Amino acid sequence: MYSLNIPGLSYEEFLLNYWQQRPLLIRQGFEHFNDTISADELAGLAAEEEIESRLVYRKAGQWHAEHGPFECYDHLGTKGWSLIVQSVDHWDPRAAELIRPFDFIPNWRLDDLMVSFAAPGGGVGPHIDNYDVFIIQGSGKRHWRVGDRGQYKEFAAHDALLHTEDFEAIIDAELEAGDILYIPPGFPHEGISTEQSMSFSVGFRTTRSADLFAGLADFLAEHDYGKDLIEDPARSHCRNPGEINNTDYLLIKNKIDALIANDSLMHQFVGEYISRAKHTLDLLEENEEPFSENEVLENLLQGKLLHKLGGLRCFYLQQEIEDGIIYIDGEQIVLAASLSAVLISLCDKQTLSREQLSSGFENELFASFITGQINQGRWYFDED
Repeated sequence: MYSLNIPGLSYEEFLLNYWQQRPLLIRQGFEHFNDTISADELAGLAAEEEIESRLVYRKAGQWHAEHGPFECYDHLGTKGWSLIVQSVDHWDPRAAELIRPFDFIPNWRLDDLMVSFAAPGGGVGPHIDNYDVFIIQGSGKRHWRVGDRGQYKEFAAHDALLHTEDFEAIIDAELEAGDILYIPPGFPHEGISTEQSMSFSVGFRTTRSADLFAGLADFLAEHDYGKDLIEDPARSHCRNPGEINNTDYLLIKNKIDALIANDSLMHQFVGEYISRAKHTLDLLEENEEPFSENEVLENLLQGKLLHKLGGLRCFYLQQEIEDGIIYIDGEQIVLAASLSAVLISLCDKQTLSREQLSSGFENELFASFITGQINQGRWYFDED
């Protein structure tokens, strides 16, 4: 288990002075760091159809990008290329451990763990991201340049590569194993591997207003909400039929405002929308032998730990948890108020013990619920 060390800064000071404001180079943020997944294992993930991967390389001075799956890399040579695999935390529990030290930022902001292998000279070119990222240097070394936030011209170096014009660096450094580079949205940056290297990027995304409204529209349609009509029984005589007058404008706007002001509806929307998995989950096949409730309890009594599946999004809202309501992978789960404490642990923690779950098993509703979750593969026990 890794512990994040930001020399001279508490987490509160980092959030106050750096988060979404300016980049920071954290030397030896992870002391004695070793790769949590090997280059060969990363290539194995990139061979899978359901896992998102890319190859980025330069050939004859031109940038190229290909999407996986990939079976062979022999044609690339020994220099100037990178393999990038998204959502490695969904597929490899060891790699997923790199996310835990960043839990001073809420999980709903988390996107995924991206892992890359680069040959000497490999990189993806100068670019600007729209998310916060902590880039953890693994084995080998990479040279990073980060520019200040500003107005930069962006251009398509390839159909799948958006690059930015050259920039003046405010951070110019070579990273070694355990060093971490934090980059907020909007800051141009480029990393070039100076030798064969691995890099682990913990990304945090937010959501655009337009996406929220599109999600709300889908939510209303899915649940058949918002069917009540605009009503105007006391309408006055219209003298300008082409006009939307202030009274009518407010009639329409107030209808939208009333919808958004409905906290019960908006709680459910936010919980379901934010908890949807952003990438494919490694769920169990339907034909795998299911657990019974007694078998689940017996495993816990034997001291086995229950682990949350990598990438599973499981949240609660402060206003609803006392009613026993949580959200898992886009679904509202209504249990019982008496279960609020165990449900908080279920959402907050990646790994749960018998002591943390035992009170829940006093309730038949919870025993049935968690057994069903385990049988779907959303939580799993240590292997024997």
